[in-house]
Amino acid sequence: MKHSDFTDLELTETASAFAALGSEQRLSVLRALVRAGPEGLSIGALGERCGVTGSTLTHHMRILAQAGLVAQERRGRQIICAAAAYDRVQRLSAFLLRECCADTGAEEGHRHD
Repeated sequence: MKHSDFTDLELTETASAFAALGSEQRLSVLRALVRAGPEGLSIGALGERCGVTGSTLTHHMRILAQAGLVAQERRGRQIICAAAAYDRVQRLSAFLLRECCADTGAEEGHRHD
């Protein structure tokens, strides 16, 4: 098995983010925010899109925020929720794919037909 390029901190942060996404409702919340784009959604609109409201939505937002995946901002009388960093979501995807087939020799130019 080849040695990973990930630091212990990167592995810890990545594991935390994946753990936060380990709930269908939280994954649904993040998906709705990613689809909404950088402007985000009001907490009410987010709840309607996801079918999650009240204290349950607050709980899920707290977990996603702790993992660095979403942020909340007060705009006037509304709380706007947004995907905190699309680059973070992209890094999670890259984590899954970075070492794809690393132990098969494919990175050394071997073909597997």
